[in-house]
Amino acid sequence: MNFGYFSLIDVTVIFLYALVLVGMGVYFTRKTNTAEQFMVAGRSVPAWAAGLAIMSAYTSSISYIATPGKAYDTDWHPLIFALCIPVVVWFVTKYAVPYYRKTGIISVYSFLEEKLGAWGRIYAALSFVLYMIGRAAVILYLAGLLLNTFIPWNIVVLILVIGLVTTIYTLLGGMEAVIWTDVMQSVIMIGGILFCAVYLTMAVFSQPEYLIQSAWTADKFNLGDWELSLSSRTVWVMIIYGITENLRNLLADQNYVQKYSSVASEQAATRSIWISMLIYIPLTIIFLYIGSTLFAFYSGSAHILGENITKGDEVFPYFIATELPAGLKGLIVAAILAAAMSTVDSALNCSATVLFLDFYKRYFKPNIGEKASVRFLRFLTALWGILGTGFALLMIKAGSALDTWWHISGVFGGGILGLFILSFLNIRLSLRQGLLSIAASILIIAWGSFARDLSPAWQWAQCTVEEIIIGALGTAVFLIVAFFFHLTNKKQAKTA
Repeated sequence: MNFGYFSLIDVTVIFLYALVLVGMGVYFTRKTNTAEQFMVAGRSVPAWAAGLAIMSAYTSSISYIATPGKAYDTDWHPLIFALCIPVVVWFVTKYAVPYYRKTGIISVYSFLEEKLGAWGRIYAALSFVLYMIGRAAVILYLAGLLLNTFIPWNIVVLILVIGLVTTIYTLLGGMEAVIWTDVMQSVIMIGGILFCAVYLTMAVFSQPEYLIQSAWTADKFNLGDWELSLSSRTVWVMIIYGITENLRNLLADQNYVQKYSSVASEQAATRSIWISMLIYIPLTIIFLYIGSTLFAFYSGSAHILGENITKGDEVFPYFIATELPAGLKGLIVAAILAAAMSTVDSALNCSATVLFLDFYKRYFKPNIGEKASVRFLRFLTALWGILGTGFALLMIKAGSALDTWWHISGVFGGGILGLFILSFLNIRLSLRQGLLSIAASILIIAWGSFARDLSPAWQWAQCTVEEIIIGALGTAVFLIVAFFFHLTNKKQAKTA
């Protein structure tokens, strides 16, 4: 059988890894007798384990490949995103976590109903579960594509196997399986990335060539341009993106809130967030360092990139395939798959939680029993796993599907961060005002996403704002419209 760049040892390592994941799902089945156990592991997870799970949700296989690839192609500007995290963590742990813990929420979107009304909860929850289908599809597709570069098997089979394994252990073991498999996957991922960093360091700092100089000369360690512009990826653009995206993640994304809701106390929740981010920041530095050292590694005469390698995202997989020994190669690829699966398992469990609490239990069957709840949660996990895997398969023939999906996901996310900001400021809008504010946000995001490279006749309508902050622009527009309605309401109340 043709294993491509893999040896039989590498394939065995990945096969055994998949068996361990399924085994963990089976093991934790006995701890999912109630809906709360399935959704938040009975709030019994240690802070350090929840912290690793949060970190793994931040670090997907996209990060594993794309972050070194970005440093290889350009510089270290993604580090600014990570450096924005501490101030966001301080805000979230001081204001959001105490409230979330005091009210005992499991779905973060129930907070919006309490503060804004049912319309806010429905919009945010629906946007989230639709986004999660796409996110799972993108991750599964990229994981299959990556594995296909090592093993020349049918990519359809690879995607189906990855999706099936992830869905099985997630639906069996619930959040406890998600968190403890994420812990194992985080350890494998960190170990793999550290090995690659050490390997490359020894190669590029060795005499007599001292290859690292080439990366330094090419400004591969630069943080980016300090120009006051929003039309390119400047330092200022990255700061805006870093603050708004990290705030959305930790304040308004069920993926993260559900994990730090799985611990026993407010103090443990705060600790888990700080642990996750204090690991994620240096890990980002290591990812970027690998990208820069890969540039140096292939600038010498001893190591030549393959002719088919045309962009930075392809360099790290090529390095793994051609430079690492058998067995270790399989373990590193397992680490990348671990990063993918830890993102997908979280997406499936959190989607099932939101669908169950925000729609089924809220509107259709409020008095559902525990056994029926767990069965329905498992059914939803399987359904979202099937949908995510199905859309991943559709992406095989859709060459522009990834770029298009990220644009659409921006539309789905339009206004969600703004909804949470309004909620914490205790500003209420009517249904009509809320929908108009969301519509304004979605229109701006759609314009910023699709009004690119227009014909000369339509140049006046073209958006030149850097794409990475279109979500932040949508949030700003939402808040402007919402505050206008708020001031109008106050004025009418005074004259009444």
